[in-house]
Amino acid sequence: MIELILTKDGSHTLYNSELGVWHHSVNGALQESIRIYIELGLWSKAQAGKEIRIFEMGFGTGLNTLLTFIEAQKNDYQINYTTIEAFPLQSEKYRALNYDSLLGSNVLQPLHELAWNQQHEVTKNFSLTKVQEDLLVYQFTQKMDLVYFDAYSPNTQPELWTEEVFRKIYESMNEEGVLTTYCSKTVVRKALIASGFIVEKHPGPRGKREVLKAIKI
Repeated sequence: MIELILTKDGSHTLYNSELGVWHHSVNGALQESIRIYIELGLWSKAQAGKEIRIFEMGFGTGLNTLLTFIEAQKNDYQINYTTIEAFPLQSEKYRALNYDSLLGSNVLQPLHELAWNQQHEVTKNFSLTKVQEDLLVYQFTQKMDLVYFDAYSPNTQPELWTEEVFRKIYESMNEEGVLTTYCSKTVVRKALIASGFIVEKHPGPRGKREVLKAIKI
């Protein structure tokens, strides 16, 4: 069962009671995504008028995609965005999320309702491809500049946090490509290093001491 939860910054997250996991930090879904994926990820790679290719592991609530879309419109970033999700949310779940009202936007539901497994030109500077597939069998078809790694935790999905998976991602990225993730566990950091990344620890959002930024050199 998927339950709607209000986090401490006033934004929603979802709780999967079957797996016992949240989609975001209960200390604040919005501030967590902004810190990890926008500030440490997007801002470090994007430049006005220059295309950046982004891959997101875990479309989930669509929050990371929404935030990236808003930044693209605000700063004239040219974004080619691919996101993968094995189990898309049902419509009654994503329609209940309050991100649009908090951010002054109206695109979360339309992003969710775009057809899967095809590319969409959402605006002249933002294209979106949502892929309904398991990362373990997904085959990259283009080189990525930035990866948002937002899978469920290693305790819940250990198969997605392995050296093998990170090496697959590493090989799919351009030189100086960046991967950001909320999980800073030693096993994750070691897997990233073993796959070839230079790994940095950065201060996390409220309630989380540190998060990881990995760079392909």
